[in-house]
Amino acid sequence: MQQRTLGPYTVSAIGLGAMPVSMNNDKAYPDHDEAVATVRAALDAGVTLIDTADIYAPSWDTMGHNEKIVADALAGWGGDRGSVVVTTKGGITRSEGEKWGRDGSLAYLRSAVESSLRNLQVDAIDLYQYHRPDRWMVYGEIMDNLKTLQEEGKIRAVGISNASVEEIEIAEQVLGDGGLVSVQNEFSPRHPGSYDELQYCADRGIAFLPWSPLGGTGGGARDVGSRFAAFAEIGEEHGVSPQQVVLAWELSLSATVIPIPGARRAASITDSAKAADLELSADELARCSAAVGLEV
Repeated sequence: MQQRTLGPYTVSAIGLGAMPVSMNNDKAYPDHDEAVATVRAALDAGVTLIDTADIYAPSWDTMGHNEKIVADALAGWGGDRGSVVVTTKGGITRSEGEKWGRDGSLAYLRSAVESSLRNLQVDAIDLYQYHRPDRWMVYGEIMDNLKTLQEEGKIRAVGISNASVEEIEIAEQVLGDGGLVSVQNEFSPRHPGSYDELQYCADRGIAFLPWSPLGGTGGGARDVGSRFAAFAEIGEEHGVSPQQVVLAWELSLSATVIPIPGARRAASITDSAKAADLELSADELARCSAAVGLEV
């Protein structure tokens, strides 16, 4: 498995977005054992980066559901636990009646981090990413809150998610040189809108983690080859899935890109992991970019 740099860590070039086993647009969830098997299939395929979040759960009163699945999968896995980086996220609130909100206050984030520590069964979180901006707060103050939690030893590294270039710049200023490890934004053939953030991260040496890199859980990932024919055509030429081609193309955009495709079946992440070793020609990569409408 090709490796990439994620702040202080070296991880697999393809990560696992664990969300779909606990939350997806189809509202179809595997049972606990199947969910654990999906995470372990990723690990067995050489994936050493697992992404989760406290809100990834079937309902408001099962917050932490996904984090607990990840913890259970790692606890019973026969491989080297020390080689696996687990990143979780916080800052989105979810309460009775499925009421959603944002809270970047120190009190809330400290409480969320402590809950994630218990769910993940760890003493410190490898990488904690602020999930979505709380527009009622100054972004720099939220970053300072994360810095405080890092200084307390609860978080080893800090990242942000769903962030603009301006917010990335603010995070860099507050966290200091090298303090911002990652930016996790939506990016896929269906949603190439975060390309500016991707390029900014590439220039700054910040890991860029595309979420829903294949198009999302509502059918976007399944239909990516039919919606963007170039990926299917190139996949057929190589004898691989269109999804592998998409991920290989994303990896080619920068050495700082680490896609985290979601999966609710073991077969899906096993296929996606193979994209790290798929070599595409310059012409094939150009065809992919053109299909998406990007001038790379």
